[in-house]
Amino acid sequence: MSSPQAEIWERYAAKYTPRRTVNAAGAATWLNWTQYPDHGPDESVLGDVRGRRVLELGSGAGANLAHLATLGATCTGVDLAPSRADVAHRTWGHLGELEFVTADAVDYLSEVSTMFDVVYSIFGAVWFTDPRVLFPLVRKKMNDGGIFAFSQPPATPQRDEAGQVVRQQHLAVPLWRGHLCAAGFGEIVVETIDAPVAGKPGTVLISARAA
Repeated sequence: MSSPQAEIWERYAAKYTPRRTVNAAGAATWLNWTQYPDHGPDESVLGDVRGRRVLELGSGAGANLAHLATLGATCTGVDLAPSRADVAHRTWGHLGELEFVTADAVDYLSEVSTMFDVVYSIFGAVWFTDPRVLFPLVRKKMNDGGIFAFSQPPATPQRDEAGQVVRQQHLAVPLWRGHLCAAGFGEIVVETIDAPVAGKPGTVLISARAA
């Protein structure tokens, strides 16, 4: 895949530092919603994933998704940077019930025929894609009652620059709620997770149910 967006994410991926082999609790796999290690809620935000079909939008090197595979989920990860799928397959492919796809999130959701029970994004595609475009596509590919969840930093003022290829979606919580409702989601839960160190940015975690 060759596009200005893919090239930007590939350059970002080149700076990737592999995740620790174990976390503070001694676990070899885990899911982390925040930008800080060993901080914040775990996969319970998504409900019981055993036997569920799970999609991660912006799966990176696959560590979060791999953890869900160990819990019995059938998992697909989508990432725009071509090298991410290769790294993820090499690292986690032995787990089974786990695939990684190189694609733009909007393109993937527009073309895939699979239906999902859980869709999530951790500082991933939701943060970089217009929700007016993305959220209806997510809902269309979700089974009724499924969970859609995403995390990213709290909204901060941004400046649009000429020629800017990648834009972050820094929206206030009421706007996120509005886009979710308009796309067919309900039971919206918003949590602001404070940083472990005073003065550092926290994390906004939003979950909703496919109505």
